[in-house]
Amino acid sequence: MSQLEITAYLKTSCGWSKGVRAIMAKYSLPFTEKDIIQNPAFRFEMEQRSGQSLSPCVEINGVMLPDISGEEVEAYMLAQNLVSPNSVATDVPLNSACTDEQHAAMIKMAL
Repeated sequence: MSQLEITAYLKTSCGWSKGVRAIMAKYSLPFTEKDIIQNPAFRFEMEQRSGQSLSPCVEINGVMLPDISGEEVEAYMLAQNLVSPNSVATDVPLNSACTDEQHAAMIKMAL
């Protein structure tokens, strides 16, 4: 398998963002993380590249996967033969919403 070029537009602390990070760790994939909470310019870039405002968005070899969970990222990469199946366990759920506490913390960070 060739080297993947991956850019992930993620929130600092979010269930779905954690799921995407967990998939990158599960397959030992290097990726560029762009935190859309810490850097509003990354949010704008994500919206321009994906055509929408929901995150996470993950771009793999030029293909944008908008508003996607870690579970969906893994399914895409397996279906495209970009990674080989493995049984490595992840330490977080791959398809989980943000908690109310995570939302409140992100609002404080953005202020």
